[in-house]
Amino acid sequence: MNQTENKNPPVIGLPRGLLYHRYKTLWQTFFRALGYEVKVSAPTNRAVMEEGARLAPDETCLSAKIFLGHVSSLVGHCDYIFVPRVASLGRNLELCVRFSALYDMTRCVFKQTDQKFLTCNVDVVNGLTEEDAYIALGQSLGLSHKEAKKAYKAAAKAQAQAWDTAVKEQEKLYKSDGLKILVAGHSYILDDPYAGGMILKGLRNLDTVPLRADITDRDSAVKKSPDLCPTCRWVMSRELIGSIIQHRYKVDGIVLVTAFPCGPDSMVNDMLARSIKGVPVLQLVLDTQTGTAGVETRLESFVDIIRMKKGGAQDAVV
Repeated sequence: MNQTENKNPPVIGLPRGLLYHRYKTLWQTFFRALGYEVKVSAPTNRAVMEEGARLAPDETCLSAKIFLGHVSSLVGHCDYIFVPRVASLGRNLELCVRFSALYDMTRCVFKQTDQKFLTCNVDVVNGLTEEDAYIALGQSLGLSHKEAKKAYKAAAKAQAQAWDTAVKEQEKLYKSDGLKILVAGHSYILDDPYAGGMILKGLRNLDTVPLRADITDRDSAVKKSPDLCPTCRWVMSRELIGSIIQHRYKVDGIVLVTAFPCGPDSMVNDMLARSIKGVPVLQLVLDTQTGTAGVETRLESFVDIIRMKKGGAQDAVV
């Protein structure tokens, strides 16, 4: 039975971290189409980050710590918290192991609570498509196959439309006036105001035009990525690599963002810093101790260098 028939529909909690920033339109549309109320955790602040750092297992990356902080803020405030498993989106389109292990890690961290969790399994390489995963999720909540499929189709369409709009708006910025800086970081960093959001804000305050490498035609970027790194298997890294290849000569500088101690980023960004020619590159590593002042100082120095080098050699790594 569709939950819209109930006066008080169950509440699905969505932690505002990691894959939420990639799939928020899909998730919100899907659960609302099923008749559920959706509750998204509040934007990250220092308390959320510190709570996640306290709960996280050793060697957990900054992004996963922030995610656990958001989960903690939802515990006890919703009927279910949604934590999907996403292992691969296709051949050579894998995700970091944190995403396939996230549900189990989260359940373990919060095992002393009474909170209920929902998941679905997406692993295209092993025959578990996104559509099948969400249909199975809907059926596990009591919906028929037809109802769940209808909800997924509506959600996938909304997701595609929202992404197409975002990419078109981003492409317009490449044609705008002003000093343009391409920021290469994952959406769960750059969309987070407490993590990478300060980088975008800092660049705007320096009268530059910040662009995001993660907002791009993903299929096109993935196909282009082997030109620079033919062996990379991580889909989100391939998207960033391909986007940089396609846009590097449209910008005046590139900022590579790593969330410590992210394994894929530490390797990919080091490769990019050594491989990119013809445009200045700045590497920024963010962790729980990163302060706004330090980031602002490095950005200001980077922009000053670019402005001094305008009209001359444009090859530098900071």
